[in-house]
Amino acid sequence: MGMERPFGVTILAILTAINGIISFGLVAFVGIIFAWIGEFVPRALTGLFAIIAIVVSVVAVIFGLIYLLLAWGLWSGKGWAWTITLILTILSLFGSLITVTSGIGIVSLIIDILILYYLTRPHVKAFFGKGPPPEMPPPPPP
Repeated sequence: MGMERPFGVTILAILTAINGIISFGLVAFVGIIFAWIGEFVPRALTGLFAIIAIVVSVVAVIFGLIYLLLAWGLWSGKGWAWTITLILTILSLFGSLITVTSGIGIVSLIIDILILYYLTRPHVKAFFGKGPPPEMPPPPPP
C-alpha cells in the first residue's frame, strides 16, 4: 500500500489509542476505589466487592487491548480496522440518538455523524483498501 495515511485517520488512531490507555487506567482506578470501599463494608461483603472489582478490571483490560489493536489497525490502514470502526460508530450513533432525546448526547451524535461521513470519503476508503485509489490529477502541460 503506497498511499499516505490521511490526517483524519491519524487523529482517529490516536484517539482510539488514548481510549485504550484510559481503559487500562480504569483498572487501576477500580482497584483503588474498591480497596477503599472495602474498608467500610462488612466483612461478609468484602468477597463480593473483590469479585466485582476483578470482573470490571478484566473487562476494562479486554476493552483496552481491543482499542489498542484497533488503533494499530487504523494507523496501519488495515481494512478490518475500518470495518470495526464503522460498526462501532454506527452502534455509538444509535446510543447517541437515544440520549439526544433526553437532552444530552448532541455532541456525541455530531461526532458520530462526522466520523461516519469521514470514513466513507473515497480517499479514506482507498487507504483502507475499501475503494479504488483516488484519481491522479492530470500532468501539467509542457
